[in-house]
Amino acid sequence: MRTDERVLAYGGGWLDRAAALRADAERMTALRADPRTTVLPLWRDRSLVTADDRPVRLTGAAAGPVLAAADELVFLGLDADVAIFAVDLSGRAEADAVALAGAASAVDVRSLAGRLDPAEAATQAYARGLLHWHRRQRWCGSCGAPTTTRDAGHVRQCSAAECGGLLFPRIEPAIIVLVEAPGAPDRCLLARHAGASEGAYSTLAGFVEVGESLEDAVRREMAEEAGITLTDVSYQGSQAWPFPAGLMVGFRATAASEEVRVDGVELLEARWFTRDDLRARMAAGRPLGRVDSIDHQLLHGWLEEG
Repeated sequence: MRTDERVLAYGGGWLDRAAALRADAERMTALRADPRTTVLPLWRDRSLVTADDRPVRLTGAAAGPVLAAADELVFLGLDADVAIFAVDLSGRAEADAVALAGAASAVDVRSLAGRLDPAEAATQAYARGLLHWHRRQRWCGSCGAPTTTRDAGHVRQCSAAECGGLLFPRIEPAIIVLVEAPGAPDRCLLARHAGASEGAYSTLAGFVEVGESLEDAVRREMAEEAGITLTDVSYQGSQAWPFPAGLMVGFRATAASEEVRVDGVELLEARWFTRDDLRARMAAGRPLGRVDSIDHQLLHGWLEEG
């Protein structure tokens, strides 16, 4: 089954991002003052959550102190006709941010995967990614002058009159690949990455380089890391991965031969696994990929085929 037939974690968001409203300062002011507006507070890339690990959602008077204390405020979009904003409280101590939001704690967004419905997880990840970008774009990369927020948090602009450059959120695409053996029996290639524990295997992945197509990146990464040539490459699906700014693009491919030569730098070893091998690993308590990652879907999709 192709992964784009499933809802991957951090996808399936229901928000209307309402890009046409972002530059309308008057409308943004009215939405911030609307008592129905929902505010999602975060602290240093972490979601502020209640005692039962639900993301804090503030409206009306309860949102006022958080809005007043915000280091950054970004408009995420509309849920029907209700505006959703994300607020960054990173400038405060963690305990102060938690208390201000009426939260119980601050947790990694990824730790909530599986406990939130897909749309809510997508919104939390969206908020995290935008607020992370803002904290790292305080200064212009061309002239060094401070930057300021505009377009409801979706653009930053250099404050220097002689520069005035516009900065937009950047996405860092990466490919992740399930490689199949060229002949029977059906097998897939998994590798142990540098820093991974003994026996911890996963699919192969890598970043797309400048001037490179996604398919070219798949072929290059597999050749560089595992010494394999591919005879075909097919797109399977993509996943938002704003940790901090990724986009994971999943592929399946077939190797031209079974010979594997790992680079010894990024990959320490690689081997072919049958479906029975993978089932045995699962039975031994070894999960196939992170539950919130596209590699989980690639592996389980392949497993379900035989």
